[in-house]
Amino acid sequence: MADLSGTLACPTAASLDAWTGREWSDGVELGRLRELDELLIRTRNSVYRIVAIVPGRGEVMIQGGRFFPELTRVRFSGCSLGGAFLKQGGIYAGFRMEIQKGPKTIVTSDVQSIEIVAGGRAH
Repeated sequence: MADLSGTLACPTAASLDAWTGREWSDGVELGRLRELDELLIRTRNSVYRIVAIVPGRGEVMIQGGRFFPELTRVRFSGCSLGGAFLKQGGIYAGFRMEIQKGPKTIVTSDVQSIEIVAGGRAH
């Protein structure tokens, strides 16, 4: 029988209090974009071009990385640290983007930078 009386170490980012108390100021919320706003996202391993189609529903066109060699319509779910919490509709430095392509979920490497390259307004 396992000893459950000890303390379990949990990374700070994995705690619900840390997640909900975060400022979320170092990224972009898709719901704040306008149709055809375009982003350039650099991750640790790839560069992605994202064009907002229906931003409030997470519908975007994406190109980049090994899964999207051509501009492809997908649903952008949000970002995570690869765990149980998902920041819906957001792209944030240090987090991984989660993208729905049909029934598959593609998870990118960590976002390094986010740039608004076309369209846009102050976000």
